[in-house]
Amino acid sequence: MELPGALPLGELAAAFATIPVFPLFDLAYYIVSVLYLKYEPGAVEMSRRSPFASWLCAMLHCFGSYILADLLLGESPLHYFSHHSSVVLATAVWYLTFFCPMNLFYKCVSFLPMKLVFVAMKEVVRVRKIAAGVHHAHHHGCFVMMATGWVKGSGVALMSNFEQLLRGVWRPETNEILHMSFPTKASLYGTFLFTLQQTHWLPISEANLIFFFTMFMIVCKVFMTATHSHASPFAPIEDFICPVFFGSVASGHASHHHDHHGASHDVSHPPPPPAKSKEELNEGTRKRKAKKAE
Repeated sequence: MELPGALPLGELAAAFATIPVFPLFDLAYYIVSVLYLKYEPGAVEMSRRSPFASWLCAMLHCFGSYILADLLLGESPLHYFSHHSSVVLATAVWYLTFFCPMNLFYKCVSFLPMKLVFVAMKEVVRVRKIAAGVHHAHHHGCFVMMATGWVKGSGVALMSNFEQLLRGVWRPETNEILHMSFPTKASLYGTFLFTLQQTHWLPISEANLIFFFTMFMIVCKVFMTATHSHASPFAPIEDFICPVFFGSVASGHASHHHDHHGASHDVSHPPPPPAKSKEELNEGTRKRKAKKAE
């Protein structure tokens, strides 16, 4: 039996693309998003001190990508909040994560096997959002399509500095543009692929692209979460390509290291000013005496 007959990938991809994401996949997305909020330093204390600010931060974690995409396309940033069922579901996840008696809900969803399932389901939603963002901006040109798809896939990370302000924290050195995480990079590369597909430069159906890119994201994110790894799967390719087009890898790694662990010694410790000569010292002494006499 031939492989295409035994494994009809086209039909499988088409069926996969039609699976509704609400409510189960959206629920997993909200759970993982609010978990990441609870991991932030001071987030639990803030939920007790200012529950409304904590709720706003949770809504940004859950719907930040929609808000940012609407702003880019000139639409109301509150448009997605008209989906009452999604907002109520995300609010329930936030309340149970932070205020459930004996922290039972948090203990259940943060249990590693359960968390891996939720992480995989979240990536399904992420890829769907990228594809929907590119398709939604189809009539605005390639660059708008890429920008919309990118923020749909990683808008929460791109708005992280604003979310930090709501928590009373200001850490501009954590700007996601300067130090892209794997989901942000993957969303950018995925947006590029979906844009090529929408403009007919990539000879593959949208359903197949959604299926294969979702499988790639699930494998990478589940592995990284299970092993607590922050290494990007794109690093070997970037280390090979970047020296050719953008200069030395060593200099790039050095600057990244200094951004995370403090400035370079050459930058943080400028050379001392040249020592003054004896004549300059005498002249300064005379001026101080004259000023004192006046």
